[in-house]
Amino acid sequence: MGVLSTIFLTSTAVFIIVISLAIHHIGKPQSVPVLEEVYWGPGSPPAKQRTDVSPMKVTFTEEMIKDLKNRLANTRYTPPLEGIAQEYGFNTDLLKEIVDFWQTKYNFKERETYLNKYPHFTTNIQGLDIHFMHIKPKDTKGLTVLPLLILHGWPGSFREFYNLIPLLTTRNPNHNFVFEVIAPSLPGFGYSQAPAKPGCGALEMSVIMKNLMLRLGHTQFYLQGGDWGSIVAANLATLFREHVLGIHCNMCFVSTPLSWLKRIAGTLYPPAIVDEKYQERYYPMSAWFKNMMLESGYFHLQATKPDTVGVGLNDSPAGLAAYILEKFTTGTNAAFKARKDGGLKEYFTYDDLLDNVMIYWVTNSMTSGMRIYAESFTNIQRVPIVVPSACANFRNELFYTPEGVLKDRYVNLVQNTHYEDGGHFIAMQMPKKLSEDFFGAVAKMEEQHQLKQASAKQSSNEL
Repeated sequence: MGVLSTIFLTSTAVFIIVISLAIHHIGKPQSVPVLEEVYWGPGSPPAKQRTDVSPMKVTFTEEMIKDLKNRLANTRYTPPLEGIAQEYGFNTDLLKEIVDFWQTKYNFKERETYLNKYPHFTTNIQGLDIHFMHIKPKDTKGLTVLPLLILHGWPGSFREFYNLIPLLTTRNPNHNFVFEVIAPSLPGFGYSQAPAKPGCGALEMSVIMKNLMLRLGHTQFYLQGGDWGSIVAANLATLFREHVLGIHCNMCFVSTPLSWLKRIAGTLYPPAIVDEKYQERYYPMSAWFKNMMLESGYFHLQATKPDTVGVGLNDSPAGLAAYILEKFTTGTNAAFKARKDGGLKEYFTYDDLLDNVMIYWVTNSMTSGMRIYAESFTNIQRVPIVVPSACANFRNELFYTPEGVLKDRYVNLVQNTHYEDGGHFIAMQMPKKLSEDFFGAVAKMEEQHQLKQASAKQSSNEL
């Protein structure tokens, strides 16, 4: 059977399955599930669990550095094919350049100091030592301080937010509020302890993140996230709406049978679900499907065999760098695949990128981080998110959700902006643009809250 025939039959089968599921589920919204407070640590839960919050430091020891440089010096390379840039994956000529920089120009002590520029803490939540940065604004006179939980994804880390944090915690001349930022490492990522038991996916992580905010004294707060951070944030807003003042994501994602039925129907008449100005971001759907086939192989591997993949990545720093930085190439702009330099220095420095790689390397957390793909098949996306919501759609984001689909889940969508640039790692790539979008969205959310409070007060007075 030819390749085209196979693709056609496969697509037809998927189409039939999706329509069948959609018809079965239309009109059957889920109710909000109640999740248990699972103990994810090793063994049985202790009689008394810790609740203290302790400061910590990012540390690159001499032993770590010596071992890393030794491994880098013994990297084995396969030469790239002639005339190829990143089309077969991360180009090994580019990797040699980055490895050489890592060995000879990456100043470990300076980078250690830089990573410690914000205060780091740990606290034990549901049996796991959870790492987070906590940054409070210094100038708050005349301003309302709003708590913000900001969440990273894979293969990112808290390092993505270093240039964004000052913009969020510093007085903005156009707004009368500022943010107190809590930026954790998701469980199993970076300096947050990995779950010792199976089953801790994006849904369960939202419970841990809610409990972290309650531990810090914040019963109501805002959420911001990208990649897996956006999914954890959306789950948190769904499950614990009483604690969430609003949610802003730079990768809003909806995946329900009905949403896919709408997308497929949109191939016949795109204006039904997406503004004409943005149709080419999703249609023709065949182009989107082709790109997903090219770029999502890692997803299947990590969702099925994360521990196997992780052995090589945790053992080879060069392999780890190639695996992570390939995503920073294609995730920033798919066109960078045709460049031998991967376009990496268009928006980042090698120091920026290697800081993020170092977090995975020194914490040995690539395997545990990848497990989120294997643990996150529980879907509560048919439960509507009723809290004020906003989506920022950057031109080169990996996933684009048409507004006609978006509103099925984000039913209180106060802002849905589109940008002609920017990619998947936008907090690191264009922090100013992201902060402006976020401030604008929260201003609308705050206004909605004030109107609601005024209405409730008026009703109370009338009684």
